[in-house]
Amino acid sequence: MIIGVPLETLAGERRVAATPETVKKLRERGHELKIETGAGLGSSIRDRDFLAAGGEIVSGDEAWGAELVLKVQRPGAIAGGGHEVDRLRESAVLVSMLYPHEDPETVSRLAARKVSALALEAVPRITRAQKMDVLSSMANLAGYRAVLEACAVFGRFMPLLMTAAGSVPPAQVLVVGAGVAGLSAAATAKRLGAVVKAFDLRPASREQVKSVGAEFLTLDLDFDGTGAGGYAKAAPDEVLKKEQELLAKAAASADIVITTALIPGRPAPLLITRAAVEGMKPGSVLVDLAIEQGGNVEVARRGERVDHEGVIVLGYTNLPSRMPGDASRLYARNLLQVVLHLHGKAGFSLDLQDEITGAITLVHQGEARKGAC
Repeated sequence: MIIGVPLETLAGERRVAATPETVKKLRERGHELKIETGAGLGSSIRDRDFLAAGGEIVSGDEAWGAELVLKVQRPGAIAGGGHEVDRLRESAVLVSMLYPHEDPETVSRLAARKVSALALEAVPRITRAQKMDVLSSMANLAGYRAVLEACAVFGRFMPLLMTAAGSVPPAQVLVVGAGVAGLSAAATAKRLGAVVKAFDLRPASREQVKSVGAEFLTLDLDFDGTGAGGYAKAAPDEVLKKEQELLAKAAASADIVITTALIPGRPAPLLITRAAVEGMKPGSVLVDLAIEQGGNVEVARRGERVDHEGVIVLGYTNLPSRMPGDASRLYARNLLQVVLHLHGKAGFSLDLQDEITGAITLVHQGEARKGAC
């Protein structure tokens, strides 16, 4: 089949949905790859690299006009008027991150265009879908990058330093949320020599935190935050209030705090209040990885650095795109597995009875599916 890879147009997005590696593998399986000119430049992939792998460099209209279109970000408005959804041909299949709860209008547009749309963020956490799990791939990068961003503005060493002028104590790092991003952040901070503590409402996280060399921070909350599929679930108001109080005490002794707590389909829980930030040491750094879903830190601002009473609060978005080479490599491999799953020996099909396909199909042949994602 003909597969199109358009240039990502969202400001700051440097990833691409295919790489020469995945183009070559798809070509070996008989697919035609039409890649918009310049689509890979943000990830340091030249048009001639795609050509060498067997792809074809085309205009944006040709890439969008393919039978199957692979993207990173959901379709958006076009500068000067119009919408990218209108560039899809009827009966096409779009595979992308879509986040319908944030942008129901785009879902309506996709349905009106009579296409099928698959939301990659809805890949179920089951064994046979692990190779397609873009959330885990990108969260791993985001956790790593969050530590680097914190180090870039932190005014001290991370490890214990012994010098003729005396010793410098190691940085104290607190990671809130021990999912993929949190564990990646904890492991990175530990490798840099910091003393790392991590907290999560899911008891099963304790052993995972220890496995990356961090200490599990025990808070007396008497609540199991484990939700469906291993994701976190929302805590009752009384638990959340107590959690805020206990985390404020932990943050007060930390030099760097990285928050990663998310609840599927809901705004991120507020865990670090304004008062907690004001109780931190001057020169401390907070990185809010949940800012795109509302944020865990009350004073964080989406896409901005905030200096709040001597504490630096980073609300940067799309951290994986700050590492576009590896981010594109991993994302494209996830997409490759999705395509291979959908296009078996019998050809391409959207089998909604399949556990994976049914979970990620948001719009099917022009009909928005209730409960999808």
